[in-house]
Amino acid sequence: MRILALDAALARCSAGVVVDETLRAARQTAAARGHAALLAGLAQDALAEAELAVTDLDAVAVTIGPGSFTGIRAALSFAHGLALGAGIPVIGVTVGEALADSLPHLGLRQLWVAIDSRRDRIFLEHGENIESLFLADLPNSDFPIALAGDAAITVAARLAARDHNVMLTNARLPMPRHIAMAALARHTGRLVPREAQPLYVDPPEAKPPAAGLRPAPQ
Repeated sequence: MRILALDAALARCSAGVVVDETLRAARQTAAARGHAALLAGLAQDALAEAELAVTDLDAVAVTIGPGSFTGIRAALSFAHGLALGAGIPVIGVTVGEALADSLPHLGLRQLWVAIDSRRDRIFLEHGENIESLFLADLPNSDFPIALAGDAAITVAARLAARDHNVMLTNARLPMPRHIAMAALARHTGRLVPREAQPLYVDPPEAKPPAAGLRPAPQ
């Protein structure tokens, strides 16, 4: 299966081409903002190195969150546009699902993926649960834990201070091959179905006025 994998959920933009589970080409760049302007060029360069056109692809895989509101929307819009033109599916995966694919040998440890949400908050993905928490409200666990994600170091330190059995992994940001492999697992039914739409954990900050919206002009 030939998959273009895209990611702009966190502080890096990446695009990669995976063919029959092997990474053929990848491009990435650090980016706190401006993902929409960067992603198309990265994808074009990766496809050129892999000697494939968009019409040669079988699917587009893309991270849907948790992470940056604007980055997630930029990547999903780009992914859906490419897929619509080529007549192929878009397969969404969470950041945690992609990182989990990079850590297949955790034994009995539960994988917790901690994503920085700023203002002393994190997104915590463990199993099928994804929640937004203050760092002070981290849950306890009766099981040994493996920590991944861009806030893993901070969360690991806090859990270790409570005498939790914690292992810090080196998985911080999703990589193209693991995004593609998680998408393949979803495509073949090994991961539960999930729409390729933005995964928003926090409620929207913008709310309608209490008095309601103004009536449309006549």
